[in-house]
Amino acid sequence: MSLFDPLFGSDRVAAELSDEAWVRTLIEVEVALARAAAGCGLVSAGAAAQVTGVAAELVVDVEALGVAAVEGGNPVIPLVRLLRAAAGDAGPAVHVGATSQDVLDTALVLLVRRAAAVLREDLAGAADAAALHARVHRDTPMAARTLGQQALPTTFGLVAAGWCAGLDHARAALSVVVDGLPVQLGGAAGTLAALYPHGLDVGRVLAAELGLPWAPPWHTERTRVGALAGALGVAAGACAKPATDIVLLAGTELGEVSEAVPGDSSSMPHKHNPIAAVTARAAARRAPGLVATLLASMEHEHQRAVGAWHAEWPTVTELLRVTGGAASRLRTSLEGLQVHPGSMATHVPAGELVHHAGELVDHVLDTRQETA
Repeated sequence: MSLFDPLFGSDRVAAELSDEAWVRTLIEVEVALARAAAGCGLVSAGAAAQVTGVAAELVVDVEALGVAAVEGGNPVIPLVRLLRAAAGDAGPAVHVGATSQDVLDTALVLLVRRAAAVLREDLAGAADAAALHARVHRDTPMAARTLGQQALPTTFGLVAAGWCAGLDHARAALSVVVDGLPVQLGGAAGTLAALYPHGLDVGRVLAAELGLPWAPPWHTERTRVGALAGALGVAAGACAKPATDIVLLAGTELGEVSEAVPGDSSSMPHKHNPIAAVTARAAARRAPGLVATLLASMEHEHQRAVGAWHAEWPTVTELLRVTGGAASRLRTSLEGLQVHPGSMATHVPAGELVHHAGELVDHVLDTRQETA
């Protein structure tokens, strides 16, 4: 965990994406591959069992592995050497028919799924909190604001229902992308040649071992990574919207909402800053640049990319961290959000009615019940 992870809400997601988690997951893929090879008769069951045993006991110096990765351009190459040395006579059962990208891509998919589980939980928690505000304040009048100016009346319930709908849509879209990420196994050039005639069988067994969908090799076909980037970027944006509204509504001149545990000021003790919403915005603001990097990295050359693939690993993990942080901090803000109807009422012209707002809130919440 870094100094800023708790501040920007990234600590829980970061735990799933640490250097140690990367190494454990790379080893997990290698072990599953050995078992898949044994299941298809390419190595003995005893050799696969030996690989499984030594992998469970293997102690890897992460820093040294990082240094060793420089020579070949990725950490899988030195990690395979360590596993083979530890496995002794069973060494040939390590990394059967695979290339480094197979192991790295598959490990990344597993890490994404685990980190996304935390992210989706926080998105759901934030949406639930927004839905509760929508229900409680279905008919609480407040001023709508357009182009920064006071407009017609609305209700706080309808505002919160909009937040809820955006978070739910983002979570559903992210779930589709993440759940569809498949295993990667293609060998040196994506043809499974080294596993012939068992390549397809090994791929399917490997997928089953890891609980992933199977797909033909996608080593330089990166639409899945692009879709993941887009879904994470949209989720970050869905978090930024309510966070921005909360910051504005909590301003001294409006005072229509406040956070349960507002932030302190080092120089102005009278201030009560909506710091959870502030840091949610800060985390989300980093997402678009990371999304752009991943979209720009989709142009993988021929059958192995020269740099574009390498740029994905830290970028995907960082995008998960910032989006997870935005969701976590927004959830904190919304779950403790205090609404001040009296302040809202002072900004609504007397006698103006809010038509259909309650019906619209009901529709959003009813639809949510049906699709939850």
